[in-house]
Amino acid sequence: MPKIIGGSLSEHRAQTRNKLFAALTALMTDRGFDAISLADIAGAAGIGRTAVYNHFPDKEALLLAFITHETEQWVASLERALDGVDDPVDQMRTYVRQHAQLKRVFHLAPGPDLRTVLSPATRAQLRSHAEPVEDILRRILTAGISQGTFADQPVDTSIVLVNACLASRGVPDDGPGRDAAITATEAFVLRALGVS
Repeated sequence: MPKIIGGSLSEHRAQTRNKLFAALTALMTDRGFDAISLADIAGAAGIGRTAVYNHFPDKEALLLAFITHETEQWVASLERALDGVDDPVDQMRTYVRQHAQLKRVFHLAPGPDLRTVLSPATRAQLRSHAEPVEDILRRILTAGISQGTFADQPVDTSIVLVNACLASRGVPDDGPGRDAAITATEAFVLRALGVS
């Protein structure tokens, strides 16, 4: 019988999943999703290859679990950052700043775009992971439009445009230009929403 990590079976499962997520992240950074196998991930995580199947049937399921985990963590962090911020302009600034903190490997991985190497079913599930983030942005935009702070505009289109702007990775990860780039991005997004 394999050794249990941690004090309970649920703790063991959580720690195993975290090891697999860390291995997936490292391998995707190095090679890209299409160039790694579930056996590669298991080896990098120090977990028996057959034991991985107790958690995930294939590497796409592992990727979806990882993205879901990361999204849940980020949404919780974003909600904490927005707690007590009532002004839609300040909420949008917070949203932009929080987005700049993202360092998601699955957006930066070498190799083909994930959407081109995943099955249609996985692509559909991958799309749904963005919905909680979009719901927060929808809430900010709707409040700003209803208060007259933002120009009257189609909210769903604005969500796509704001997130496309923020997904461009135009903000340096560190260095002296980072703060200036975040400030410029905030100003750009706010101007696009009709804030003078």
